[in-house]
Amino acid sequence: MGDILVLLASGAEGHVEPSVLGLDPYKWVALAMTVLIAVALWKKVPGLIAGGLDARIAEIRNQLDEAKALRAEAEALREEYAAKIASAEKDAEAMFAGAREEADAILAKAEADSEVMVARRQRMAEDKIAAAERAAVAEVKARAVSAAAAASKVLIAKAHDKKADKKLADEVIASL
Repeated sequence: MGDILVLLASGAEGHVEPSVLGLDPYKWVALAMTVLIAVALWKKVPGLIAGGLDARIAEIRNQLDEAKALRAEAEALREEYAAKIASAEKDAEAMFAGAREEADAILAKAEADSEVMVARRQRMAEDKIAAAERAAVAEVKARAVSAAAAASKVLIAKAHDKKADKKLADEVIASL
């Protein structure tokens, strides 16, 4: 209590720091920190922290390596699919060209076939017309022959009588 009176007498106002075993509070804090650091060193806490950090660093490196490998694989797949797309485009162009050639060939064959068919049908029509003309000519001839025979019969009947017939029959018999 004497210290308190001295402090009050000296004109210091306010707060008085307690001291234990003759050590002021800041000294106690320094001593506690020293003990804490000594215990941490004795228990190898910095090694544990460093080991944990090293393990984390190794894990991150592994993840980075894995990411690099995945990226390389993705780029290889991208290149592979780009090549497949290019190949598919070439195949599609070739198929399109083949289809176009086939369509042109089919069109040319159809045109040739249609020309042949038109020529054949034209020949058939001409043959039918010629046959119809022959039939008509034959019918006209037949009618002409029948008309001529009928007319000659009438003329012969008028021009020849029994006497002329007998004379004609005798001439035919004599010529035999």
